[in-house]
Amino acid sequence: MTGLNTSSHPSRKSTEPLSDPHLVEGYRRCAELTTRYGTTYRWGALLLRPERRRDVHAVYALCRLADDIVDDAAARSRTTDETRALLEGFAADFRTAVDTGTSPDPVLAAVAHTVRERRIEPECFDRFFGAMAMDLTTTRYRTWDDLCGYMEGSAAVIGEMMLPVLEPLDSAAFAPARSLGLAFQLTNFLRDVGEDLDRGRIYVPTDDLERFGVDPEALADPSVRGRRVTPAWRALMSFEIARNRELYAHADQGLALLPPRSNRCVGAARILYARILDRIERADYDVFAARVRVPTWRKALTAARVMVTGVRRPTGDGAGAGRSLPAAEGSAR
Repeated sequence: MTGLNTSSHPSRKSTEPLSDPHLVEGYRRCAELTTRYGTTYRWGALLLRPERRRDVHAVYALCRLADDIVDDAAARSRTTDETRALLEGFAADFRTAVDTGTSPDPVLAAVAHTVRERRIEPECFDRFFGAMAMDLTTTRYRTWDDLCGYMEGSAAVIGEMMLPVLEPLDSAAFAPARSLGLAFQLTNFLRDVGEDLDRGRIYVPTDDLERFGVDPEALADPSVRGRRVTPAWRALMSFEIARNRELYAHADQGLALLPPRSNRCVGAARILYARILDRIERADYDVFAARVRVPTWRKALTAARVMVTGVRRPTGDGAGAGRSLPAAEGSAR
């Protein structure tokens, strides 16, 4: 699998404005979801042509809606079986929309339009929905390889979905795109440790916690007594951030394989996401007290700078040394 427009769906790749009001409304809602929840994707996508921008919004919206079904289960007092049924129903509606080319739901109609027009591999979505289902029953991962098995469908595959939208110049962009998906996901995990604990999940590998002397049971304690920034916690987070930066370093190799606008889009998103790691460090690795954020003004400034000057190979902002690719890229296939 190359990840480069290999689907059986015909590719129309129209650059004309949409005339179907149902699709226009669907893409509007996708953009609204991206603006509300995926601000880094939004600022990166602003550097693309409008027809490509809407495709980024559509892929993000699908992933967001599926993720919300799983994450909102506790808040809505749904059982695991009820949540699984909702997720399977949503996945079935999505597949029907792709097969038929439309849906009564304007968002799914827009997503299906993007999948068919950009010829995104349908198999990618099978892996994605499989990972979402894992969240219903799996709350911890013993090893890094175990976590990568989950991230195969929740993260690496997102890079594969985005590639046809970005129109890479060479199939060698495939592996770096997967690494960027993994890097973004790991950054989210490190930033959202506290929020995930509140949902009963620990995405930091248990082996890593124990290796650095962080007690998983104390960390998971609902009384939050174990959620303290200790020397052991700092060492653990430093290790995970270094692993994260190696993924970014491998992802950077794909930037030169993208056309100019796509290069700017991905480069801006990469810079903004990696800055989260810098801010975690500046907060003394405290991801419990408050969510680490990159301010909106910083995102806007970065997008503007990248539009004008292009993407320079990062040296700060979580660039990493790129010494070697961690086990994830080999094991998450």
